[in-house]
Amino acid sequence: MLLTVVTGIVDAISFLSLGRVFVANMTGNVVFLGFGLAGEVSLSVPSSLTSIGTFLIGAAVAGRLFCRFVDNRGRLVAFVTSVEAGLIAVALLAALLAPSVESVHYVLIVLLSLAMGFKNAMARTLGVPELKITVLTLTLTRLAADAAAGVGLKAFPGRRIVAVLAMFVGAFVGGLLTLHVAVSAALALALLLTGTVAMASHYLSRAQPPWTRPVS
Repeated sequence: MLLTVVTGIVDAISFLSLGRVFVANMTGNVVFLGFGLAGEVSLSVPSSLTSIGTFLIGAAVAGRLFCRFVDNRGRLVAFVTSVEAGLIAVALLAALLAPSVESVHYVLIVLLSLAMGFKNAMARTLGVPELKITVLTLTLTRLAADAAAGVGLKAFPGRRIVAVLAMFVGAFVGGLLTLHVAVSAALALALLLTGTVAMASHYLSRAQPPWTRPVS
């Protein structure tokens, strides 16, 4: 759930300060790319392509590395969130040292998209029901469809609702910090949350409790 909050924060940063582009929501970027190619001048085709491309690179690299952690899901979470925290830390440093966000526009897109690609690949590998970390469309669809069919109480309704709220809270807080404080403040919060998950998962997985075992 904390990583879902981080997704909301970084997408708030990218959309509000990096030129209407997402670094986690690739569905939005594909749509924006189409709009941009159709002639919408407020959308940047290069920014969308950069985000999509680096997201895919992050996911691909993660896929090659994840074989080292097949026996311990806790180590997988610790590894991925450590990488993600490192990328966000570099992005924060770039934002603090740059004279303006515009001067490091593509640097921030690349770093944050790589981080989100890693994280999305991890979510797929973990396979936690109804917790996709970066996307909510299927979660919302299942929540509504199952509730209408009368099976919502048997299909993780609480987890679905909290996942939606986590993304909303991340977007709201990230938007407040980006618009009214600074991009660096939003990045610092994302780094704090991601680092917390990295340290907690490393500590909690050392004794290899049942939740760290591979999903059969």
